Amino acid sequence: MGNKSRDTFIAALRDLGWIDGQNVTIDVRWREQEIEDLVRLNPDVLFLANPIRLQIGSRLTQTIPIVGQDLETDPIARGYAQSLARPVKNITGIFLDIPEIAGKQLQFLQEVVPGLRHVGVLWDDRIGDVPFKAMETAARRAGISVPAAVVRDDSQIASAIELLVDGQPQALLALTAPWIYPAQGQIAELALLHRLPSMCGFTTFPAYGGLMAYGPDFYGTLRQAAGYVDRILKGAKPGDLPIERPTKFDLTFNLKTAKALGLTVPSSLLLRTDEVIE
Repeated sequence: MGNKSRDTFIAALRDLGWIDGQNVTIDVRWREQEIEDLVRLNPDVLFLANPIRLQIGSRLTQTIPIVGQDLETDPIARGYAQSLARPVKNITGIFLDIPEIAGKQLQFLQEVVPGLRHVGVLWDDRIGDVPFKAMETAARRAGISVPAAVVRDDSQIASAIELLVDGQPQALLALTAPWIYPAQGQIAELALLHRLPSMCGFTTFPAYGGLMAYGPDFYGTLRQAAGYVDRILKGAKPGDLPIERPTKFDLTFNLKTAKALGLTVPSSLLLRTDEVIE
């Protein structure tokens, strides 16, 4: 989690009556390698805020309650839960698991980019297989080619975008992944440098200069996750708490970026937009 994500989560716990240093101890670790340290502490609950951390945590403990925030994984296919309604195991939380969202992202790009037929895609093949396949299916139906570049950390972003640019795409789509979130500014800047309309599943992307985003309210999912932690601290078992999907999806635009790219955003699309950055 970044600082704002951490603060949002802690504020949500505070709203639920949990005050760090008074009636709860919140131990925040940033690196995946530190999850083992947290497991050794045998906490009452672990909150793991991306699919890679969740994979590590699930291997390290089958007894400590885990609340996950995972926007890429099918929790049943991954083996985290027996069903969404009753997970049974020690893992519950917020899972996007709506692969059709990629089709909506391409649809919105089509409305902004006339004659869209070629979209370069950034994705992480360790955790993004389900949304990537759904995006490919949606692209075939729309007659759009989607050459992709695999990126596993932010040091590979520039070279991956250069590779995609060689194929002369008309737009850039960044699927959600743990490394995408802190690299939104870099991706937006490089997309604009290459005059590529850009789309991302993190709705904070336009605030960093990206053209547009469509996806779940990221900070809303953190507040949902805090609700799980609250219930577990009050005695609930994670296996009895149904897995939830995000409850709110937002479409956001940066009109300054659209102007820089010489694009006109249709008024019909702006009417459906939740946030416009000017």
